[in-house]
Amino acid sequence: MQRRTGFLGGLRPEIVRLGLVSFFADVSSEMLYPIMPIFLATVLHAPVAAIGLIEGIAEAVASLLKSVFGRISDRTGRRRPFVLAGYTIAALSKPLIALARSWPLVLVARASDRFGKGMRTSPRDALLADFTPPAERARAFGWHRAMDTAGAVVGPLLALALISATRDDLRLVIVLSAIPGLVGAALVLTVRDSRVAAGAASGPRAPPAIPLRRMPRPFLAYLAAWAPFAVANSSDVFLILRARQLGYGTTATVLLYTTYNAVYSLSSPVFGQLADRWGRRQVLVGGLGVFALVYLGFALVRAPATLWALFGVYGLYIAATDGVGKAYAVELVPESVRATAVGMLGTVTGLATLVASTTAGLLWEAVGPWAAFAFGAAGALVSAAGLLLVPSLRRGSAATSL
Repeated sequence: MQRRTGFLGGLRPEIVRLGLVSFFADVSSEMLYPIMPIFLATVLHAPVAAIGLIEGIAEAVASLLKSVFGRISDRTGRRRPFVLAGYTIAALSKPLIALARSWPLVLVARASDRFGKGMRTSPRDALLADFTPPAERARAFGWHRAMDTAGAVVGPLLALALISATRDDLRLVIVLSAIPGLVGAALVLTVRDSRVAAGAASGPRAPPAIPLRRMPRPFLAYLAAWAPFAVANSSDVFLILRARQLGYGTTATVLLYTTYNAVYSLSSPVFGQLADRWGRRQVLVGGLGVFALVYLGFALVRAPATLWALFGVYGLYIAATDGVGKAYAVELVPESVRATAVGMLGTVTGLATLVASTTAGLLWEAVGPWAAFAFGAAGALVSAAGLLLVPSLRRGSAATSL
């Protein structure tokens, strides 16, 4: 049978459905994301350091749970229950933000939201890998990231429309953001568990899991090479705050963020196909190089109009690293620990985000915005060098039972 090509050609229905799930969930999340720093700074009067702390702790919660639930998913052979519960918890947590009268309650709500993300992400990514042959895996992840990020384009635009319709009632917009999240959670019911998960669950015992200390060396080397970038890659809220500092209002700031997501969504499938053809490591290194250049641009920018180009090019970096990085992770491990691998990658990334966002907030206030962005650029360059030079990564994949 001739393999189908094109944007959707050859993708299994489960992959397409998981993309739709993420589309609606991200509409929900991204209705809030670009207005959250504005809500915190102008309504709750939270300091920049607190905003960084909120995002850092929230992502740290998600990251810790990615490993926990990835491990549980591999041990139990179940994927879908964790995906369903995770999307549901995230949707229901968002209205809590609207009740906040000070930033600590926002921290609790954001941590609850990210609890749901941590529960669902590794089992969902393992489902994507389970349903896709290795030669097309980056394309499947690219499709998923494209749909996820299409939601990130629609979400801010929908938020802008609601802000206008409600006469700047940010609290009401936050409450309404739960609706598309619940639609996404309901769509999980149309996705079956994978053959790998179903086969494991039907046996008398869960499949044996590799002890964490015995994960393949190339995978551990990948985590080590990625860590410097993760420690320096602060939350995107600092990009939004930079736009506000340079004079952009709420509408213009949201449109800037939408531009970034539009580029991200459109280019994710392209970079997925390139990664399948040229190699995941090469595309990752290129993406980190783009990140370093863009962050240097944010550090040095003086003309507000330049931000449109910077936000657009920033979308190319994330398209080249997000889905591709996960596809590379599952390439380096056996089938039985796929969820564990993407969970460990998420944990390293998210825990480091706590350090990165807190550090960026402190640098912003103590030295200046340029220092926060220069810190991020330096971390990206160190990780790019690590991916290029670590011997076990240069030799290629170590997965023996894909």
